[in-house]
Amino acid sequence: MMFAITAKKIACNRFHILLTSRSLAAPPINEHNIPEECVADEDHHHSPKTPGQPIRQTTVASSPTPAAVAEESISNLDDVDDNVSANYLAPNATISPPLPFAKSKIGGFFQQAPVLHNPFQNDLLLQRYLQRLLPAQVYGDVSADLLRFGERVVNEIEALGRRCEIQKPLLQQYDAWGRRVDDIITCSAWKKQHSISAEEGLVSLAYEQKHGEWSRLHQLAKLYLYSASSGLYTCPLSMTDGAAKLIQTVKSKNIPSYAFERLTTRDPSQFWTSGQWMTERQGGSDVGGGTETLAKLQADGSYRLYGYKWFSSATDANMAFTLARILDETDQVIKGSRGLSLFYLEVRGASGKLNKIQVQRLKDKLGTRQLPTAELLLDGTVAYKVSEEGHGVQAIVPMLSTTRLHNALSSAASMRRMISLSRDYSTKRKVFGKLICEHPLHIQTLARLELESRGAFLLFMEVGRLLGLEETGGASEHHLLLMRILTPLAKLYTAKQALKVTSEGVESFGGQGYMEDTGIPVLLRDSQVLSIWEGTTNVLALDVLRCIVKSNGRVLNALLDDVQTRLQPVRVKERLQASCDLVETAMQRLVNFTEENGPVLEIASRDLAFSLARTYTGMLLLECAAWPNAADTDITAAERWCRKDLDSVLRSSKQGAYAQGNVAAEYDLVMEGYTKK
Repeated sequence: MMFAITAKKIACNRFHILLTSRSLAAPPINEHNIPEECVADEDHHHSPKTPGQPIRQTTVASSPTPAAVAEESISNLDDVDDNVSANYLAPNATISPPLPFAKSKIGGFFQQAPVLHNPFQNDLLLQRYLQRLLPAQVYGDVSADLLRFGERVVNEIEALGRRCEIQKPLLQQYDAWGRRVDDIITCSAWKKQHSISAEEGLVSLAYEQKHGEWSRLHQLAKLYLYSASSGLYTCPLSMTDGAAKLIQTVKSKNIPSYAFERLTTRDPSQFWTSGQWMTERQGGSDVGGGTETLAKLQADGSYRLYGYKWFSSATDANMAFTLARILDETDQVIKGSRGLSLFYLEVRGASGKLNKIQVQRLKDKLGTRQLPTAELLLDGTVAYKVSEEGHGVQAIVPMLSTTRLHNALSSAASMRRMISLSRDYSTKRKVFGKLICEHPLHIQTLARLELESRGAFLLFMEVGRLLGLEETGGASEHHLLLMRILTPLAKLYTAKQALKVTSEGVESFGGQGYMEDTGIPVLLRDSQVLSIWEGTTNVLALDVLRCIVKSNGRVLNALLDDVQTRLQPVRVKERLQASCDLVETAMQRLVNFTEENGPVLEIASRDLAFSLARTYTGMLLLECAAWPNAADTDITAAERWCRKDLDSVLRSSKQGAYAQGNVAAEYDLVMEGYTKK
């Protein structure tokens, strides 16, 4: 009797022969030499034969006998193996071309990855901003440099940054012979970022002042392109910039002249980076209450420092500024901020050995893993006092202000990078029959992220513009008041928005956004630190309130005056008049709120800070939209921003959010069920 054998049966028959030849247990065989469990029903489902049930079959003309099939299976093993694998689910014996997922084949579709394009060439807002503000010749020089640098970011720096993330810093505390060495080992890509930073003038541009008051904007724009690809090298650069600014400001004879030269050189072999070692075990922002480091005067006028620095970023820096309390003749110190003085130190001596510093361990962080951050024991570290005794906190303000500006820059840069990648991906990923950029809901989501990115960019660049004026002697008292309040506002607001934007951006990639090997999650992880470094959100909100109180409200009046003055020419554009009214009214109401609600300003300070930042950013967007060469997108962005709840602190106040009873209720809400141990 002739039987038609399906491809499935061929596979099972061959499987039995191979098992038998290897002396392995084979499944039961029926009279037709076909394993019982390989007999298929009429629907060709894989099922064992019921005892007494006739074998069901599909007739195919000229079907070979089972023995012939077995013989052919052995003699043509490779061919049959491929064909059987490819047709395992086929209902008939017809041999068809291999299916895409057979054996080692994993299918023919591969999702295109997002591509990083020249970040300057693709950022039309940045181009229009610089063209609007800079003189024509300056813009020509700056734009040419940024265009060239954008290509270097794509073709070289991006890969280096990724390597810094993968090849994290290591601490070698002892050599092979047991000697304490405390070497922080960083990868070659991290060292290359050091060289690039010097070559490209990422610090020096601001101090060479080739373009006068616009030099600072040139530097910030370049760092904006660099930041997301830097492998976090922007962190040591921010402190290096801050250190150079501090040296310029304090003008201490105890700081060697070569320090500033090395911080601002373009020679990679001479370029230094700086740290700022403030945080100790008892606190970060509360340096007055948390600083325990002691300074003992030596006969040569230097000091020896003894203390434990809990969180020192960019620990591979060449120098650092730090705070300490000076011991008097009776080994007593002054408590609080009044007892703190500022010191300059070099991390290594002339021999290359650490300056009486022990690296206790590297920090294991959520993000910023590319960056060596360590706990340091200062055990007689040689240092030099650079502030008046007891005026250390005041002396370090220029450094902190600079690093806060850099923090806002990094926030804006992370938003821009995430949106750029999301936008590119939306033109490549197809779902439900069309590209995701063709789904209105997806585009709406990206548009909201774009709006935050634009606002953040204009806000931090405005602080940079004011800093450029101050550094070249062109800043009025009005400008200085603006810079005083806008610096903490920009840092506070952009950091929180960066977290929201990068989180939503990760989601825009679906599951791939969650995969570490895409490089996308690092943007989110590294963004988390932005609301913590250089003062948390609440600390900065209190700083905003402090500068309002200390200036007797003059900083707020400066904001109001600036908004009113700069919106006047914007009102010429009829389409923008309603938005101008919203911004100006909101700022006036915020000024009135602070004047009328003194007792609740501390509990309202966070909401007040966000309201001030949103409202002032609205003015910046409107100013951008009113430029004669503005794009329609500039107008759209300004109008949509101004429809936000600009002065939300007023709504919360009307709802009783800052009333004493509500504060007590919130405490009970948080502490319910808690028992202190």
